[in-house]
Amino acid sequence: MDSEKQEYFKNILNEEMRTLQGEAGKTVTEMNSDASNFPDPTDRATQESDRNFELRIRDRERKLINKIKDALDRLEAGDFGICEDCGEEISEARLKARPVTTQCINCKMAAEAKERHS
Repeated sequence: MDSEKQEYFKNILNEEMRTLQGEAGKTVTEMNSDASNFPDPTDRATQESDRNFELRIRDRERKLINKIKDALDRLEAGDFGICEDCGEEISEARLKARPVTTQCINCKMAAEAKERHS
């Protein structure tokens, strides 16, 4: 992969990282400021349900942040865009759709098929 494409993907990954970290910061601020104590049990349950949902989303985003960091490390090491299973190049279209991917489309489809059968 040439340096221009590497820079393109680095910018995409860094922008996604900034967005996710900003959302996490907003969540912490909102949860700390929203210390409402609702006397109605239904309102409290709704608030707790909303908080749990928000935390599940943030946990998924935390995992994505780790994947972004790994992708940036692969960019620095020169391994970005190489399938970890077969060693072939991952198509640019796939990388644009999912820049954190570590598998080419063929290896990913094979892994998903294997997962469905087991």
